[in-house]
Amino acid sequence: MTKRAVAALMLVAVMVCAWWTGRDLLEQYINPQQSGEIKELHHTTQEEIVEELPEPTLLYGMVVDSFNIVEQTIKPRQNLADILNPFNIEARIATELAKKCRQIFDVRQLAANKKVTILASKDSTQTAQFMIYEPNPTEFVVFSLRDTLGAAIVQREVKTVEKTIYGVINSSLSQSMQEAGGNPALTSKLVDVFAWQIDFFRIQKGDSFRVIYEEKWVEDQQIGIGKILAVQFDHDGEPYHAFYFDQGQGSNYFDEKGNSLRQAFLKAPLNFTRISSRYTRKRFHPVQKRWKAHLGTDYAAPTGTPIYTVGDGVVVEAGRTRGNGNYVKVKHNDTYTTQYLHMSRIAKGMRKGTRVRQGEVIGYVGSTGLATGPHLCFRFWKNGKQIDPFSVKMPPAEPVAKQYQVAFEQMKQQYTQRLATIGQDQAPVDLRASL
Repeated sequence: MTKRAVAALMLVAVMVCAWWTGRDLLEQYINPQQSGEIKELHHTTQEEIVEELPEPTLLYGMVVDSFNIVEQTIKPRQNLADILNPFNIEARIATELAKKCRQIFDVRQLAANKKVTILASKDSTQTAQFMIYEPNPTEFVVFSLRDTLGAAIVQREVKTVEKTIYGVINSSLSQSMQEAGGNPALTSKLVDVFAWQIDFFRIQKGDSFRVIYEEKWVEDQQIGIGKILAVQFDHDGEPYHAFYFDQGQGSNYFDEKGNSLRQAFLKAPLNFTRISSRYTRKRFHPVQKRWKAHLGTDYAAPTGTPIYTVGDGVVVEAGRTRGNGNYVKVKHNDTYTTQYLHMSRIAKGMRKGTRVRQGEVIGYVGSTGLATGPHLCFRFWKNGKQIDPFSVKMPPAEPVAKQYQVAFEQMKQQYTQRLATIGQDQAPVDLRASL
């Protein structure tokens, strides 16, 4: 066949193909209903395909469909190597991971009875690819065991939810709070707010409380109580009010007149079991076995009980001596200084020059120095002279400053109106729906 004949045949083939394609296109215009059905059928098929694709499984923010997920609880005395060994991770790899992650998370802090999750390969080796540890409800640590060893701490989103609660005292405050839907943490915060105004050992049947407060939530789990925002506590026929307000120098609680509910000093520097020895000019020393002055107040409490500074101030001494053991001394102003002796240990960060706020933990009860058992020896100076703190009328903290009084009044009116509506139906009110 000549070249000219071959070229002619190719031209005929192209024309036939073009005609056939054009015929299909033409039919779509001639019979649009049929064409639409074809298009619709094709479109539906695509949707069905999309719907059949499964949603990826997310865990700790990662797609985990390609892993075997193993959740377990850390056993007592179990270390990182022990946890990873069943998942084909050699001890040397665990050691190397621990070294690389030390600045991010020290694996020696892995605690017994805490949850740990292993993401392992789905092949026969079941090799760990990631390990996730949850030290607390607000964060988790992701350890990478792939080609590059490392770790990262991921913070969970914490949501603050306002709630209200109403209760009537029938027996104790704690029981009445629980019956109203509260918990011990809320009870403790309420007692702290009115520590100087109400003797909660003498509250009466029929007393009542209305509280607006915050709850902390992570996903669908409540993790704790936030601030108390406003309170009305009716005690012995008299209403006591408290409003949380920040006037630029730290937050505080104030009554309806703008006076601070917080005294300059706490009544006691810890939750104590009993006062084992008071300030006296003559006491038989249990260690030195002789009579001498005891210019402090001894609070008996279990070892490890937190010790709080009774007022704002600056640490002027923090160390250890033979007699005092571990101790901290705080200067509050030109008039008052306090000292805390025989600690089992001083709180982290407490050193000369550290500023502290009233109620901040500065150490923990112990029996270091000249002590026969666990207790805190609390000492109090006024104008350089050591005195009995129970003999002093403590000065109140500052009221709302003039420049903040308008803002305080506006805030107070809003909360007062809300407090008045709480308990009208004799039931707790949840404000989450209004947020």
